[in-house]
Amino acid sequence: MSKSVFEELQGLATEARNPRTTNLDQMSTHEILEAMNREDRSVPEVVAKALPEIERAVEIVANAFQRGGRLIYVGAGTSGRLGIIDAVECPPTFGTDPWMVQGFIAGGPGAVFKAVEGAEDDAEQAGRDLAICCINSNDVICCITASRRTPYVIGSLNYAKECGAKRLFVICNDTTDDMNDLADVVISVPVGPEVLTGSTRLKAGTATKLVLNMITTAAMVRIGKCYGNLMVDLRAGSEKLKARSRRIFMELTGADYEWADQVLRQAGGELKTALVMHFRGVSPDHARDLLDQFGGIVREAMEEK
Repeated sequence: MSKSVFEELQGLATEARNPRTTNLDQMSTHEILEAMNREDRSVPEVVAKALPEIERAVEIVANAFQRGGRLIYVGAGTSGRLGIIDAVECPPTFGTDPWMVQGFIAGGPGAVFKAVEGAEDDAEQAGRDLAICCINSNDVICCITASRRTPYVIGSLNYAKECGAKRLFVICNDTTDDMNDLADVVISVPVGPEVLTGSTRLKAGTATKLVLNMITTAAMVRIGKCYGNLMVDLRAGSEKLKARSRRIFMELTGADYEWADQVLRQAGGELKTALVMHFRGVSPDHARDLLDQFGGIVREAMEEK
């Protein structure tokens, strides 16, 4: 390890020792849990202070989706895994294609399940990993790191700039003066020292999850993936989701289960299509045409024009 890396890490709040838990090993189980819960309660307040930057990020992502672009998460360790979790949940929740939101982790897919030591230190590998995506100016690269200095993540930001993509940078420490050159939007959620010193899977991980939840959920709402607060574009790939589709259809239409089941079957399980069929009295193909006409926004497609 170079001395400069040692000094850089030493200056990070997430690497500092938490003065409220210096006797962690002497605490009872109840006291440990109380301490963790107390620290965790501070995270949403930190995230709230970053809402202006998160809003800018959402606008960028929603605009990218409307142009046919993608959101690509990049991170190492816990940060990378959280990006992948958010990405893989989008198809069942919002009916998106798997390519629309993707996640990359330092060390490759195997690092999701087993730590690949040293992978995060290879800045050049980031570009080689992302090359498979053929990134372009329609895309958004969201790079995530607790520490703000992970070489693999910084390499991803530099590669995204070369490709002309929009760049988001989510960090769990304070910003530095040079960060504005790294990304179009820097989302800083400085959660402070962890209960267990340096274990950024704790508060930093929680803050990251909250931010990623906000980015994808708000962007998907903006492009018409819900009606009210209901998931009307979910992909019913399980019995639970099929039941949810029918429940939502029944709630919005006042229909009974038999009618909901019949229309959804005719619509090929597509809830948005089924809703337009019901309210406009049209065929499945006509309903899909109407949805295309109104950019997939079911509320507009359902209304009489």
